[in-house]
Amino acid sequence: MRIAVAADERTGVADEVVEELRRRGHEPVLHGALSDQEPDAWAWASEAAARDVAEGRADQGVVCCWPGTGASIAANKVAGVRAALCGDAPTAEGARRWNDANVLALSLRSTSEAEVAEILDAWFAGEPSAEADDRANVEHVGELDQRR
Repeated sequence: MRIAVAADERTGVADEVVEELRRRGHEPVLHGALSDQEPDAWAWASEAAARDVAEGRADQGVVCCWPGTGASIAANKVAGVRAALCGDAPTAEGARRWNDANVLALSLRSTSEAEVAEILDAWFAGEPSAEADDRANVEHVGELDQRR
C-alpha cells in the first residue's frame, strides 16, 4: 500500500513510523520534515498527505505534529479525508471500524516509539464496519464535505 506520511519535525517517532511502514511492505510517500523539497510546517505537510489520500495517490495517510491535533485538523479540512488522532491501539482500531478513518494522526510528543507498532497493528487490522448505523454516520460525514 502507498501511505502518505507527514511530520512537521524529524523525531524518533516520525522516523519510526516511516521505518515501521517499510518493514510492513508499504511504500511511504514523504511530506514536510520527512521530505527535502517541502515546507515542514504542520498545516502544509498534513494537507499534502491528506490530498494524496483524497486524490488517490495514496491509499491511506499518517500525519504527525507535536500534539497531533493540528495535523488532524489540517488533514480533515481536505474533502474526503477522515483523520483520527489516535493515542493508543484500541482508539486506532475503533477509528478504522466505526469512522472508516483513512488518515491516522499521531502526537510526536505523547506517542512512544514502542507504541507506533501497536497503533499501526490496530490501524491496519481494523476494517470499516458494515453495520447500517455506522455506514450512515460515515456517509453523513461525506455529505458534510460536500456542503463546504
